[in-house]
Amino acid sequence: MSVIIAKDGPVTIVTIDRPEKRNAVDPATADGLREAFAAFAADTEARVAILTGSAGHFCAGFDLGAVGTSRYDPDGPGPMGPTRMLLEKPVIAAVEGHAVAGGLELALWCDLRVAAASAIFGVYCRRWGVPLIDGGTVRLPRIVGQGRALDMILTGRPVTADEAQRIGLADRVVAEGEALAAAIDLAKQIAAFPQICMNSDRISACRQWDFDIEGALAYEAHAGVAPLREGAEAGAKRFTEGTGRGGSFADFKGE
Repeated sequence: MSVIIAKDGPVTIVTIDRPEKRNAVDPATADGLREAFAAFAADTEARVAILTGSAGHFCAGFDLGAVGTSRYDPDGPGPMGPTRMLLEKPVIAAVEGHAVAGGLELALWCDLRVAAASAIFGVYCRRWGVPLIDGGTVRLPRIVGQGRALDMILTGRPVTADEAQRIGLADRVVAEGEALAAAIDLAKQIAAFPQICMNSDRISACRQWDFDIEGALAYEAHAGVAPLREGAEAGAKRFTEGTGRGGSFADFKGE
């Protein structure tokens, strides 16, 4: 199996396991990733997922040795797996080693990226004439801005973890070998919050790109109805009783 699924409480960990290929994705692995995240989406006990790679590499992109073994359908799922899925729950990338070409696109698909200090990001497929077709030209500008995205897209140059954090591509940078552990800690923090409200805010942040400013504000307003009805009153009561005073997050144990 080239995709390994593990669970740590409310956290689902999805690992690409093709170390001999630096976790490059072939069509079977892409299918496995889609199935893994569809299962995560359907699992009512799972709150946050982590995507990572085995043996010190996140993902070297699409396996170029598998090019031509399947027909590309622009109206079908992404060749890298889940990149055309919009989940209703968050996913964190735990990046060790290289997240390049399609591997970069997988990392961009995730909500947050925790990178080891030695991690490298880049549009390495620039060298081979292989286009970004798993969201790279869409998500990269939205995350780092148009100018910085074009710098990466046009040059294909490697971007270190330090630079990635500086431009907003990496959200956390940790010691080498610690990306997964740090991502699990972060996932458990996120899993401890009231989920209906948090996931509503997350989807609104994702969907706002679909609208002009008036439409985005209207979507946000309507999306907030269910969280207000189902959880805000209880949350406000907990606050008045002392939970979370002084900005503390220590009292959140999950709901």
